[in-house]
Amino acid sequence: MELREFFADDAIELEIKGTTKDEVLKELIGLLKLDEKSDAMLYKMLKRRENLGSTGIGRGIAIPHCRSLVVTKLRVAFGRKAAGLDFKAIDEKPVQFFFLIVAPPLEVSNQYLPVLGKIAQFSKEPDVPGRLLALKAPGEFLELLKEKGV
Repeated sequence: MELREFFADDAIELEIKGTTKDEVLKELIGLLKLDEKSDAMLYKMLKRRENLGSTGIGRGIAIPHCRSLVVTKLRVAFGRKAAGLDFKAIDEKPVQFFFLIVAPPLEVSNQYLPVLGKIAQFSKEPDVPGRLLALKAPGEFLELLKEKGV
């Protein structure tokens, strides 16, 4: 299993416009191209997850995630906000990179936690934040995942 298999080019946004946590969550959900009702339900689920504790894992990275019936298979999206914003991350620093993960409640292939783990592992590599900041096109994001072997 490789992370890049789960990312579609149109689910990668290098210029997130939102200026609040809520706006960014909505923008990330929009990358999945679901219907309005599904977007609203997913937003509610992600908000509930964030209320348990921020998914900002530090080093400028957040991994908002949840399980929801609005998807039939694991879906992921990536967003970057170069200026960063307060996401209540554990290191209390602004977040610039957002990895959204949404999986159905009962997932036969059981990839939700492995994908979450791979993104967290990828994020811990020393050069990753700088490389993510330097990306010029969605294809470069996929190439970075390939290069890192995740």
